[in-house]
Amino acid sequence: MKLLALLPEWPPAQALSLALNAAILGGLIARDALEPLRGRTVTIELRDLGARLRLEYGAWGFRPYSRAEKTDLCIKAGVADYLALALRREDPDTLFFKRRLVMTGDTDLGLIVKNALDAIDWSRLPRPLRGL
Repeated sequence: MKLLALLPEWPPAQALSLALNAAILGGLIARDALEPLRGRTVTIELRDLGARLRLEYGAWGFRPYSRAEKTDLCIKAGVADYLALALRREDPDTLFFKRRLVMTGDTDLGLIVKNALDAIDWSRLPRPLRGL
């Protein structure tokens, strides 16, 4: 059993929410690109760590989703795959066809998430972080 699967879901979901909201405020992610996510919920599963992060997006940005209902979209991948997607080192379609990225639920919402990732303006990151 993976250690992270035994830990509470809320702290890492809160940390991811804060990071995403900071990216929005910092101009890395355009708020209008996320507008179709308003009122929707997403689960991000980290297969290799056994962790699950559930988020919802509303008028005030992202926050952890803690209700018992299923989320609208579930995206499953390994940490390295998520990082490769975020840094544009790997295409989501390639990961999908290699079965390293799995989406279930509202696939139209998945396309919105993909487009939001594609719209990240990495040039707005502080210079020392750009090479990571």
